[in-house]
Order: sequence, then structure tokens, then C-alpha cells
Amino acid sequence: MVRKDAIIGLHKQLLNRRDELKKLVTDSSEGSSASRATVEDSGDAAIRETRQGLESHLAEIEYKELLQIRRAISLIQEGRYGHCENCNKNIPIARLKAVPYTMFCVDCAQQRESLGLSSQDVHSDWENAYEFEGRLKDQDVRIHDLDLDK
Repeated sequence: MVRKDAIIGLHKQLLNRRDELKKLVTDSSEGSSASRATVEDSGDAAIRETRQGLESHLAEIEYKELLQIRRAISLIQEGRYGHCENCNKNIPIARLKAVPYTMFCVDCAQQRESLGLSSQDVHSDWENAYEFEGRLKDQDVRIHDLDLDK
């Protein structure tokens, strides 16, 4: 029961962080598309380009974290959250609290790092990866999409 309560708390944290990241990613993409009609010298242009590169890199990191959080939320909904994707053992709650979107226990994560794999490289099955990405997208459900005759 303690584990279930902890997972419920982590689910709330993941939802909050997901919403924060969605806003950050949206704001950064809107900010980068805004044009500036100012005259600038080469020093100003270099600073602007450096800042844009840094903002782009940060947006990429935020987007990757957003994908990992969405996957964790999906796993919670499927009842598979908190189990190592490699050895299928329970991931300790302390690790989940530290990295709530982790998919691996400490031992398996260390093994993957020693092999040069990232935490995002779970499978090389690209067909399932495409299917998984489709499940992650937020979708609106319209009333006429539902089969209410059952």
C-alpha cells in the first residue's frame, strides 16, 4: 500500500512537471520564431546567435524530458510503472522519487551506461517506437468518435 501511495504522489508530480515543460517548450518555440527588426553590429549578432543556440539546446533537453515524463505517465496508466524495463524488478521508491521517469533500476542503468546506451534507448524496435509515439500525443476526443450504442 505504501508503494501504491508513493506512485500516486509521483503521478501528480509527473503531471505537474509535464504541464510546466509543455509551457516551456511552447514558449521557447514562440520566442525563437519572433523576428526582431533591429540593426545590430557583428558583436550583437554573435551574442544573439549564441543565445539562440543555447535556448535551442535547452528546449531540446526539455522536450526529451517531456517525452520521458509522458512515457512514465502512460506506464502508470497501464499499471507497468516502477518496474525495470531490463530485469523487471521493482525500482525502489527512493530512485523513482529522485528520477520519476526512470525506466531502469540502478544496476541496469549502470550496465547500460557502461555499454554506452542512454536511458532513452530502450528498444530498437522502430515499429513499436512509432506506435508508442502515437500513443503519447495528446488527443481530443469528440462525442461522435465514441461508440455509445454498447
